[in-house]
Amino acid sequence: MLLKIIRYVRGYIRIRIAGYSAERFLNACSHRGIILWGLEPAGRAYETNISIEGFRKLKPIIRKTGTKVSIVERSGLPFFLHKYRKRKMFFGGAFVFLALVFVMSRYIWNIDITGNQTYTDDTLLKFLETREVRNGMQVKEVDCARIVKDIRKEYDDIIWVSASIRGTRLIIQVKENEDTIPDADDAALQGDDREEAGTDVYGNAGEAQAGEDGTGQEEQMADRQGQATDIVADRDCVITKLVPRSGIPMVSEGAEVKAGDILVSGHVPVVDDAGTVVAYQNHVSDADIQGRTVMEYQDGMETAYEKKEYIYRKKEQSSLEKVEYFLKIGDYDIRLGSIENRYDSWEMHAFEKQLCIGANFYLPVFYGKRTAKPYDSEGIKYTKTEIRQRLSGNFQRYCKDLEKKGVEIIENDVKIYTGSQKAEARGRLTVLMPVGTQAASGMPEIGAAKEQEETSE
Repeated sequence: MLLKIIRYVRGYIRIRIAGYSAERFLNACSHRGIILWGLEPAGRAYETNISIEGFRKLKPIIRKTGTKVSIVERSGLPFFLHKYRKRKMFFGGAFVFLALVFVMSRYIWNIDITGNQTYTDDTLLKFLETREVRNGMQVKEVDCARIVKDIRKEYDDIIWVSASIRGTRLIIQVKENEDTIPDADDAALQGDDREEAGTDVYGNAGEAQAGEDGTGQEEQMADRQGQATDIVADRDCVITKLVPRSGIPMVSEGAEVKAGDILVSGHVPVVDDAGTVVAYQNHVSDADIQGRTVMEYQDGMETAYEKKEYIYRKKEQSSLEKVEYFLKIGDYDIRLGSIENRYDSWEMHAFEKQLCIGANFYLPVFYGKRTAKPYDSEGIKYTKTEIRQRLSGNFQRYCKDLEKKGVEIIENDVKIYTGSQKAEARGRLTVLMPVGTQAASGMPEIGAAKEQEETSE
């Protein structure tokens, strides 16, 4: 590859050798150190490449061997420059372009954020702007280590951050604590003027969540510091199963508990021969606890939707859409066409892309297209069957999500209620689910030890 570049810069000529002594001509060139390459037969002659310097040395060899040499093609930078020697503006523009590319390579023109789910790109970019990290800053001013520390400090649920520079691109990779990412189904819709349809629904969305509480880090911290932790109820329920592994159980199976009640204590009393508590041992409580509780479920939808039909010319069957092409260079905006219109109803479709050379060399140049499409709309009402299918499908997905989190549904009292404008699936679910979350334990009084022992018994 390097040899090809050198030959192109110096320039070379493709020649044709004809005559009865072509082999003698080739031997003479080799004897005099003239390099030939790309030798190929061409009928009764030969074609080969030769450098400009080598071509100037051929005259005595041609006279001695009686061969005929003709030029087939001239290639290389010297011939290119000679051909376009009068086009000074072209070379001036090429020089300016290369200079601009070199200057722009000293700046960051694209910030790429990956791995974020809870926080949008715009949220993180706005935060970075408060730390003076933005598009257009010099590469030498980017402190990747400081960016990593700032993001970790600002967002507690981002547990890992990486920042690196590639070309004119700042790449930020993040990893969030998956236990803190909310489910997309955690929403409840309200409605008015409902009429009870009395239809059972067997199956999604809602406001209740269940699963792991993500307290592993708290346990490790408490264990390192020698601090006791309790397991407290995170909801009102009836305890159906309690298998302790560490700590003292404070309730028994069948007990009704409220949110915040201590289920397992991390303070294990130490008694003397007389049964008097003389000290406490600190433990990180651990147990398998299951409770029966009631979860409220609510999901809704509009009973009507808007159907759009795009408008076309009757004869040509072509769209009446307005098209605008644009080119943005920094703060300057060049537009071709227009999307201005007098349509009663229309929607805009936009496409935008940043100019990039290779994989990581981005430039502050954007181009794209905007399209305004007119349409007529018509209000369509869902049938009762369609409403039941949509709400039932949502509920079924919700139940599957609960099963993945270890929640068992033992009673289902969810029904569909249809109104004039909205429809709802709402009711209660009686479930068996894991309960309890870690909490720091306060040191009990010595006098309360006997009461604690009796409760655990």
